[in-house]
Amino acid sequence: MTVELARQRIVVTGGTGFLGRALCAGLHQRGCEMLAVPTHQDYDLLDAQAVERLFADFRPQVIFHLAAQVGGIGANQREPGRFFYENLQMGLNLIEASRRHGIEKFLQVGTVCAYPKFTPVPFREDDLWNGYPEETNAPYGIAKKALLVMLQSYRQQYGLNGVFVLPVNLFGPGDNYDPTSSHVIPALIRKCVEAQRSGAPEIVVWGTGSASREFLYVHDCAEGLIRAAEQYSSPEPVNLGSGQEISIRELVTLIVKLTGYQGQVVWDTSRPDGQPRRSLDTSRAFESFGFRAQTSLLDGLRITIQDYLAGN
Repeated sequence: MTVELARQRIVVTGGTGFLGRALCAGLHQRGCEMLAVPTHQDYDLLDAQAVERLFADFRPQVIFHLAAQVGGIGANQREPGRFFYENLQMGLNLIEASRRHGIEKFLQVGTVCAYPKFTPVPFREDDLWNGYPEETNAPYGIAKKALLVMLQSYRQQYGLNGVFVLPVNLFGPGDNYDPTSSHVIPALIRKCVEAQRSGAPEIVVWGTGSASREFLYVHDCAEGLIRAAEQYSSPEPVNLGSGQEISIRELVTLIVKLTGYQGQVVWDTSRPDGQPRRSLDTSRAFESFGFRAQTSLLDGLRITIQDYLAGN
């Protein structure tokens, strides 16, 4: 069943965030004019009454649920309880309200952190339950995975058309460069640019550099979410990725080169690497709704670095 998004009243939670801005831009390009982006100040998604007011005010037919408490390894280690509670509670309130109001499509953005720590590479959606997530971000990953179960059970009992999309690590212009909460690419870009400007002889990077990651350009991810909302109606989760795996050591070398930093890289091996490898099998997304990433890591990094330099 295809959903014609341009005809729908759409709510995007987290629409002012990194991915949310890219998604809203993509929806506008699709001709979606009945698009609402509720803010946390006006609608606290942790409060069931505020969520009920959101539904009364906007009468949504389609919801993209992107709002989340997110951060890198350090942030997850500092506040695991908050990351678990807030991510789970927001989803609980929204999915239950969607069921009661009979919306046509609910798209939940999951996280690659939900996969088991030692998942065979590339990660296949069928492996999602074959072990415990990597410890540093397990509370966040499990909270999101619980929402997958909720959507599947609500589909079975109530017929709610909810889908669960698992994007790999995102990057691109407009990312979060705050060193206390940013993910690896924006953190490295800021670190290298500031070190270059100050003439610092070295930068310190967490871990050993041996872990690998896959990265998806944010506007490619937005396109994948839109296609999933339009064309995907399966209870099974679906990966969104680029198919390009790179070690953190290689990534650091690439960002150092692209930013022009001339100093040394020092690895703080007392800090955790996180999950050993992350790379997704993206065949389900291609077969189900024709999604394939269009932006290479190199091109995306160049755009992202220029974006950071322009704003800083």
